Amino acid sequence: MTNRHRPAAGFTLVEAVVAIVITGILLGIVAVFIANPVQGYVDSVRRAELTDAADVALRRMLRDIRLALPNSLRVTTSGGVHYIEFIMTGAGRRYRDAADGSSAGTFLTWTGAASCATTPDNCQFDVLGAMPANPAVAVGDFVVVHNLGPGYEPGDAYQRDQAHCDATPASPGCNIAKVNGVAGNTVTLDANPFAFQTPPLPSPGTRFQIVPGAVRAVTFACPATGSGNLMRYWNYGFNAAQATPPAGGSSAPLAGGASCVVEYTANATGRHGLLFVQLTLGTGEESVSLFQQIHVDNAP
Repeated sequence: MTNRHRPAAGFTLVEAVVAIVITGILLGIVAVFIANPVQGYVDSVRRAELTDAADVALRRMLRDIRLALPNSLRVTTSGGVHYIEFIMTGAGRRYRDAADGSSAGTFLTWTGAASCATTPDNCQFDVLGAMPANPAVAVGDFVVVHNLGPGYEPGDAYQRDQAHCDATPASPGCNIAKVNGVAGNTVTLDANPFAFQTPPLPSPGTRFQIVPGAVRAVTFACPATGSGNLMRYWNYGFNAAQATPPAGGSSAPLAGGASCVVEYTANATGRHGLLFVQLTLGTGEESVSLFQQIHVDNAP
């Protein structure tokens, strides 16, 4: 019987080295053709996310500012941050006035109001037409009539905290009153500061606006240089002088890595204004810039 020896199966060292070299060459070729498309996809996803975040933030600002109480928008820059402040309304209607020809109902009183406890009608008025429903007028909300803005007392709703509008007699500079009750189409106020205005300043169109008590004034704050958080502040009250930033209330960031360019221009008649906001969001590797022009209705 003859013994035959078979050679051992496997790779030699030279074969292994050649296989590794060929594999490395193939991987390098694949990487050259794949890396750029993959990086482009990652960049486009990052830009899309930044664009979405900027769009959502600007839409939120647009929605809120369009609800601004006429002549309440004010813009300032402090410490390298732009501050956009306004009093946000929830609804608006017309009040019953003695001059509108009505012979029945409860009129908003503009002169000589006594204590609400003595004469309840002095602090009540009827709403003409359907009552606001979404949102409805609620206890704790505020009624504002003929707001003309800072520097135009008694037509400046920002003066509420300092003017003691709930007293009897109220300060002569008040045009804002707190709602104490709602029954049908009749609104009852805590006090009637309108009757103590000097001079009386009724609305030519008998219009009033409702400011939600849980929101009141709102401020958007955005860095003018560098980057930081785009912030929203609300429910901190009414400040005669614009606070930068406002204290108290609630706050939340709308976007990170933000910077803004902000310009506000009112037209010659003061009935309208145009707010320009350019919002830039960046991560250090990518940045996007979106801008919005917001029409501001200042007809009181």
